[in-house]
Amino acid sequence: YPSLHAILHYRVAHYLYRRRFFFLARMVSAWSARATGIEIHPGARIGKGLFIDHGHGVVIGETTVIGDNVTIYQGVTLGGTGKEFKKRHPTIEDNVMISAGAKVLGSFTVGHDSKIGAGSVALH
Repeated sequence: YPSLHAILHYRVAHYLYRRRFFFLARMVSAWSARATGIEIHPGARIGKGLFIDHGHGVVIGETTVIGDNVTIYQGVTLGGTGKEFKKRHPTIEDNVMISAGAKVLGSFTVGHDSKIGAGSVALH
């Protein structure tokens, strides 16, 4: 179950990151990405109940905030556009589903109970 391992590794890396052990946090994160195919930056903030289904190719950026009970499918990117500073990645509220291959890019909020379709590109 690579998705479960990736989330567990993220929790360890995030713990280290919040205690300013940035190098160790990045090492855990990099190892996890190689082992699972799921890249979660240790600086991301993720709530309870995240479910990554068939997660290969998922990328979650450093300033991403994810609420509770969010479902993410394979190939999803929660990333930046390269135009923002400080908060560069999206905020995903509770009970959101992001379907396969969707790209959610930039510093904006996806409201609770939203669904983002497969292959979508959301910029605002």
